[in-house]
Amino acid sequence: MKVNLTKAPRNVFLILACALVLAVGNAFAQLPQAAAPLPFVSPIFGDNMVLQRGKPNGIWGWSQPGDSLRLEIGEYSATATAAADGKWQARIQPPPAGGPYTLKIAGGQQTVELHEVLVGDVWICAGQSNMQFGLGQARNGAEEIKNANYPDMRYYVVGERASYARQDVPRGGSWKVVSPTTLGGRGGGISAAAYFFAKKLRESVHVPIGLIQVAVGGVPAETFVSPDALRPLRDFDARVAFLERQRQKGGKEYGNYIMHWYDDYDIGSQNGSWADPALDDASWKTVSIPGGLKQLGVADVPSLCWFRKEITLPDPLPQGGARIYLGNVDKMDTVYVNGQQVGSSSWVENPRVYFARGLRPGRNVIAIRLFNVKPTGGFISPAETLRLVLGDSTAVPLAGEWKGKVAVDGHPPQPLPPGYESVTSMVSVLYNGMLAPIAPLAITGAVWYQGESNSERAFQYRKLLPALIADWRKLFGQGDFPFYIVSLPAYMHRKEAPGDDSWAEMREAQALVAKTVPNSCVAITVDTGDSDNIHPVDKKEVGDRLGLCALAGHYGLKVASAGPTFSSVERVPGGLKLHFAHTDGGLAVKGEKLGEFSIAGDDRKWYWADARIEGDTVLVSSKSVPDPKAARYAWQSNPVATLFNGAGLPAMPFRTDDWPGVTDKNTIY
Repeated sequence: MKVNLTKAPRNVFLILACALVLAVGNAFAQLPQAAAPLPFVSPIFGDNMVLQRGKPNGIWGWSQPGDSLRLEIGEYSATATAAADGKWQARIQPPPAGGPYTLKIAGGQQTVELHEVLVGDVWICAGQSNMQFGLGQARNGAEEIKNANYPDMRYYVVGERASYARQDVPRGGSWKVVSPTTLGGRGGGISAAAYFFAKKLRESVHVPIGLIQVAVGGVPAETFVSPDALRPLRDFDARVAFLERQRQKGGKEYGNYIMHWYDDYDIGSQNGSWADPALDDASWKTVSIPGGLKQLGVADVPSLCWFRKEITLPDPLPQGGARIYLGNVDKMDTVYVNGQQVGSSSWVENPRVYFARGLRPGRNVIAIRLFNVKPTGGFISPAETLRLVLGDSTAVPLAGEWKGKVAVDGHPPQPLPPGYESVTSMVSVLYNGMLAPIAPLAITGAVWYQGESNSERAFQYRKLLPALIADWRKLFGQGDFPFYIVSLPAYMHRKEAPGDDSWAEMREAQALVAKTVPNSCVAITVDTGDSDNIHPVDKKEVGDRLGLCALAGHYGLKVASAGPTFSSVERVPGGLKLHFAHTDGGLAVKGEKLGEFSIAGDDRKWYWADARIEGDTVLVSSKSVPDPKAARYAWQSNPVATLFNGAGLPAMPFRTDDWPGVTDKNTIY
């Protein structure tokens, strides 16, 4: 980017924020900093960017009120005038697809030239950690990066920012050309799913592809929805009100509810921390870890407790990094070593492993602040799991005697936080901090890989995700642009008996949204995944199937984009005949046997079913259910999903019943 500046314009100010990492789950507080001038050109525009072909592109920035600006690219030009708040915005028709071009922006005694600009298709790639998951971590990622020399593919990663009010400028980021050099950094430099999606498109659509990554690990979908779009749903009224109160109050912007609750009620963090190694804890109760909550009298109620343990370490300390292992913790822990916070998490499923910074020879104090929400919570892994491992692999057991004290007893009338996650989880904060600053950028559409954090509220997702889609389409103002959804992959260990399952209900919700929302599609990935890892490395299949959605739905190519999709059920003697659409090339079994089907009668008890393919149908039956009324396929978090079509695409999990599910009444987390 070339900039000519002959005279500094009058400053127009913006309060910027800096990220202070508070937890492993990426919870962060934003602290006000000195005011900084708003940029002449928004940083979403820059060298190497891709402009959207075929429609006017909005370009914007800030200058002195009343300044006249002129934009030129190829043979096209546009003008704009800075408004009273200094913001200017122009709409310019792009030249033909391809490039490179130079975009020149002049006015307000400044001239900016953006070089190596391409014109093609721009896609927003959004969601939580599986969209954030870098190419370098994916299966065969290193080899893919080595050969990723695609000058017609560009990407921009919007910096993480949770904001309580709409922001004007995206945090960080710059446009990069896809190459081994740019992708060679930590994690692969780009979303693996987004990369494979773009690569699939370029095989058939010979125009430049621009990817804008807007993803944050662990976040629920409502963080990406505006307050105005959430209010009609009514489920989020208390959370929207909480956001508004915090916005008016000012101060730290954590992006989650529980940190504000800690500030208000945790006496262990007020007037001197209970993590301080100099604290006299002689009056604290001696308790056993794992456990401790019952001994403190709060096992049956949400509570916030502190635990402290002294350990003596050798002099000198072994070389190398030390780690603290706590196993699984329910619900949220914050760990301190000698008064220094070393980690925090609210993900029950993730065993805690924290770098034990701040250790020293001799006396050390490990302190843990534990927020518990249920009788079976707290430290839930075996005692031998809890240990400190020094740099030479020496293990120091941490189970046994600790000192404990209650900071907050959750018996009524004690207020409790609206949400218990330490990751970014407040409604609308990513909409404000990451989406609003890049709108109304001209785009082709969006791909969405999210749902894990909403899986226990899958039924609610049926209305939440459509609200999100409508909200984004309103924000960007480009009609019903394509919106493609990744269905959740396999995860957790397989259940031996059929029945209800929240993960399956989330897949159902995603499929229902794709079926009912115009110009949308669902990419089925149930045949991929990892039972022990919520972040599977199989990202090529994800990107490829999203690409098929786009090629068939948006680009109009005659390609199969869906696997077998249940269409109707027919009762036959002793069984059910299931009819399917999208059987391109016929139904097929991928694996040793056809699975996984279950059936139930009027008693709604589920049994595994025998299944066989008959043409474009599947006949299911079981000796345990002589008069079946309903059938299900792949109805669990990690099913045996072996039904495919001739195009090699997996069948969409489904059920023929509409009986109440396990998530029907879940509206909060």
